[in-house]
Amino acid sequence: MNRMKTVMVCFMVLATTLVGCAESSAGRTMSKGEVSSSQAPSQGSKNAEDYARFTEADWRKRLSAKQFRILREKGTEGSFTGAYWDHKGKGVYKCAACRLVLFDSKTKFKSGTGWPSFWKPANGQSVHTKSDGSLGMRRTEALCKRCKSHLGHVFEDGPQPTGMRYCINSASLIFESRQ
Repeated sequence: MNRMKTVMVCFMVLATTLVGCAESSAGRTMSKGEVSSSQAPSQGSKNAEDYARFTEADWRKRLSAKQFRILREKGTEGSFTGAYWDHKGKGVYKCAACRLVLFDSKTKFKSGTGWPSFWKPANGQSVHTKSDGSLGMRRTEALCKRCKSHLGHVFEDGPQPTGMRYCINSASLIFESRQ
């Protein structure tokens, strides 16, 4: 069974890398600081209801082209290409769209997949999951609880204590260093 999981993970990495490469050539590529602080709200400035009223035009103004493709159109960046796949800073990772704290660096681990991976969200309220049948696979999608933006996917092959791997696109995150 472990071998089958490994084969599936390898297939998914290859498939999402190809999708990410094709998508990244279609849109503008941004650097690590893709959204300036003036474009995004602070941690407590909006609630889920406010974000539910945002139109696609509102999101296009707020996000870079790459972030929009990933967060709002459920895209995937290529493996080993994002700003945070090998990031080792201490702090928290926030949603790039609404700045909700999603993950703590204490739960980040090296998964070998080329995407930032965490074994649990920062708290039970920040990440929502739902079933995803895209690409002919049964997966679990990870979404920001507040703004419903696509973050990545969740797999049951992570380390203990949870056994979960939240495989997240770097473009869906903003890192805030712990002071």
